[in-house]
Amino acid sequence: MKVEQASIPGCPAGTSPADAPNRTEVAILVCRTCRDSAGTEAAPRPGAVLAEATAALGAKAGVPVVAIDCLGNCKRRLSAAILRRGAWTYVFGDLSASNAEDLVAGALLLSSSADGLLPWRGRPDCLRRGLVARIPSFDMIGPSQ
Repeated sequence: MKVEQASIPGCPAGTSPADAPNRTEVAILVCRTCRDSAGTEAAPRPGAVLAEATAALGAKAGVPVVAIDCLGNCKRRLSAAILRRGAWTYVFGDLSASNAEDLVAGALLLSSSADGLLPWRGRPDCLRRGLVARIPSFDMIGPSQ
């Protein structure tokens, strides 16, 4: 299956999602219970809308997306995390229901990072402004002293 660049952010034209190294080692978690900035109980919740849109784009890009209940970042509203095995995990807040493409682009950047860090260059603006935390992977922790 060949994919056009415009349909999958961060995936070069004429390549398949399977062509990218480490693609299976990266995933996106999206809080499906997040409310909007007004805290309304609208259904579906904006977090669920973001999770669904991200899952659809992630499927095209070969990036797994998991909708979860609560990342505990409620003050920063719509939240998501990008994980990669053996690399840093990034938690983002202040997202909007329209940031699905940005989350997939961020996951693709992290999947191709040589040092396990999400590059600043090319990172979507909402992933620059909305960074809440950067967490090292468990295997980065040294032996007990």
